[in-house]
This record gives sequence, structure tokens and C-alpha cells, in this order.
Amino acid sequence: MDASSCPPSTPGSYPSDCEVREGYKKLVRKKAMQNTRSDNWMASLARAKDIKLLLLDVDGVLTDGNLIYSHDGKESKSFNTQDGFGLRILQDAGVEVGIITARSSEALERRALDLKIGHLYQGSSDKHAAYKEVVKATGLKPFQIAYMGDDWLDLVLLKRVGLSAAPANAVPEVRAMVHYTTTQTGGHGAVRELCDLILEAMGKHTEIFQYYMNRC
Repeated sequence: MDASSCPPSTPGSYPSDCEVREGYKKLVRKKAMQNTRSDNWMASLARAKDIKLLLLDVDGVLTDGNLIYSHDGKESKSFNTQDGFGLRILQDAGVEVGIITARSSEALERRALDLKIGHLYQGSSDKHAAYKEVVKATGLKPFQIAYMGDDWLDLVLLKRVGLSAAPANAVPEVRAMVHYTTTQTGGHGAVRELCDLILEAMGKHTEIFQYYMNRC
């Protein structure tokens, strides 16, 4: 439906609720289609279009890197809802998601379960070994895999995947060697930004956005 399909307003009267709503949708769609992407974003689209699996570090990527301990020594983490939604729609688009982290926590296990993440490797001090297990399990080639990390422990994987990414808060050495650095920091939308990049490269970003617009 667009404004032309709404019942016409009486001449001289205010626009109907239908016309206002459809006019707003049209404006949002127009703004969403405007090319406001960075050169780094545009240059990374070619690599992102073949991605079938997104692997992520946790601390500093899915979280802001802060560790919080309770009085009984249990560790808690804070996750971003926009990152979570981005991972959900990415999976709906056919891209698998996995996590490889050197630390272990019950909070992460719960988050991975909530998001239905199929590949979870905690306590993986040897990230390369975990990566090889994922490759074997999925049968994917390196050019079909993306990885986001923020520190030196992630370099071993960042140099092996088809699309390497880092959040804005990553250490300088990591930001200097990855294909794409997000404008957002870890735990504050960096993962969602990478999800959007992959979806746009696949040609599905506008389609999915339109689906949610039509639900309004």
C-alpha cells in the first residue's frame, strides 16, 4: 500500500492517518536507500557477498570488553540487543553464526542458546584449532567465512578468512590488517554493523528492511 491507495481526504482537510503513515514509510525507505556508506564499506562488499559463516570473538566484540564478577566469583557479561537481532536476521538469510573465544562463561552459553548459535567454542586458547574444526564440520572454504576480533589472539584467524573485521575499539595492530573496521565499538552495535554489511552484499538488506516496514 502507498499514499495513492489510501482513501482520499476531503479537500482542505488534514491528511488521513493512512496517508500520514504511508508517507512516513515512503520517506524512511528513501532515506534508507541513500548511499551514505563509507569507502571502507563499499570496498568490502565484494568479499562479503560470498560469506556463509560469521565467526565472532566475544570480549571486546559481542561485549564492551569489561568483565564483571559477582561476590561469589561468577562472571557476568552485557550483550547488545541490536547485535542479537542482527545475528538473527543474518541466520534467517542463510548465514551460519559461530563463536570462538578463549574464555568460558555461563552467560555466554545462555546467550548463544538464545540466539540459536550452532558453533560455540569456549575456552579455546588455540583458536586456530577451533577454526579448523568449524571448517571441517561445515565444509566451507576460507573465502566463505568471516571473522571479527579485537586483539592479538584473533590475528591467527583474521588472516585466514575471506572477510576479516574489527570493531572500532580493536587494538591498532588489528585495525591495521583487517578488511573492514566498524564505526561502532564492541558491545555497542559493531556486530550488527557487520551483519548489515553482509546482508547488503548478499542483496538482501533492502528486502528484509522492507519486510519489517510492511509490518508497521
